[in-house]
Amino acid sequence: MQLAVSSNSVLFPTWTTLLTGYAQLGYVDESLRVFESMPERNSASWNAMISCFVQNNRFHEAFGLFNRMRLEKVVLEKFVAASMLSACTGLGALEQGKWIHRYIEKNGIEFDSKLATTLIDMYCKCGCLDCAYGVFVHLPEKGISSWNCMIGGMAMHGKGEAAIELFKEMETKMVKPDNITFLNVLSACAHSGLVEKGQHYFNRFTQVYGIEPRTEHYGCMVDLYGRAGLLEEAMKVIDEMPMSPDVGVLGAFVGACKIHGNIELGEEVGKRVIELEPTNSGRYVLLGNLYAEAGRWEGVAEVRKLMNDREVKKAAGVSMIELEGVVYEFIAGGRNHPEAKEIYDKLNEMLECIKNEGYIAENEIEEEKDNPVYYHSEKLAIAFGLLKTKAGKILRITKNLRVCKDCHQALKLVSKVFQRQIIVRDRNRFHHFGSGECSCNDYW
Repeated sequence: MQLAVSSNSVLFPTWTTLLTGYAQLGYVDESLRVFESMPERNSASWNAMISCFVQNNRFHEAFGLFNRMRLEKVVLEKFVAASMLSACTGLGALEQGKWIHRYIEKNGIEFDSKLATTLIDMYCKCGCLDCAYGVFVHLPEKGISSWNCMIGGMAMHGKGEAAIELFKEMETKMVKPDNITFLNVLSACAHSGLVEKGQHYFNRFTQVYGIEPRTEHYGCMVDLYGRAGLLEEAMKVIDEMPMSPDVGVLGAFVGACKIHGNIELGEEVGKRVIELEPTNSGRYVLLGNLYAEAGRWEGVAEVRKLMNDREVKKAAGVSMIELEGVVYEFIAGGRNHPEAKEIYDKLNEMLECIKNEGYIAENEIEEEKDNPVYYHSEKLAIAFGLLKTKAGKILRITKNLRVCKDCHQALKLVSKVFQRQIIVRDRNRFHHFGSGECSCNDYW
């Protein structure tokens, strides 16, 4: 797309308007060209460009621009602060998020409900639930978004009972719940195996608050029953839904079939899921792992062939770790890091140590590039963390995909052997590893 603007003929507000327009359309590079061409910039133009990067998941570039802004001594206003907190959330950059929080407090930036919710969300998704709760409890006024964010954060961390207690407190404060509250409470029950409470709150939200369940709410109930091994109840929910189940609902059911070894049901629904989303590699991986769990290698081969025939590429696993305010990114099997040799040496040492504790690699179709499970991205990030930090330091990892069964078992053993607390945020939830156990109780 060609830009047709002249710095001599366009008034300053029009530059910001043009930048904002491109940003809203997702034209990131065009937005950046406008930004760099501006004769002068104010906080609104800096925020528009940073927001554009954040909304398009180009978090590293948002940080780069933010650092430029600080060097040019541009005043950090609440809108920029909110955008940068979202960037911290995307990268799992807890230390950077804490710095912005301190800046907000030190400089008296208006702490409205939106900024407060963004800060709570950052702390929840960067693995510091205590920090999130500290912000939440000190809010003079709590809107529905703040309650939802905190309840959702507890659900994501597997704190089901705490999430329910917080919802009860919300009710006593006469804050009316909405669809998001409904979803977060059900998610809390699903992630913690609270079947009876999940049933209770599904009925309560519909009967007491008159909230009509949506597809995602039914999906939570399928997930709840499925994780608990109540596959007939899960299928009944699917059959009785007033709308057609989407891939999320059906995928949750297939995942449950894999966990509980019901290959027949899982195979039937898994094939249906693939046809609903034939270009999504994760759908093939799910069915392939179902076959692998049952030792049906001919089925695994068929799934691989189908992916090859349809030219469906497996998503690359990417994990990030923040050390001293810098976010490092690792790709499954990647060797581009300048200290790759040292990292792989540490990884091999790590693997040898956990093998002595009984670790045996799992057979799964990897939702990664074609690399052995030994070199999944979170293992590389953990090895780097062990290499670069002192004993006792918490390692916080953010991953773009779901943690596989092999890595989950490996990280439990790493936490035991190296006596480290490891916090991993994957696509679905948080896992807190310590002393050879995980907070999810293998229920994820």
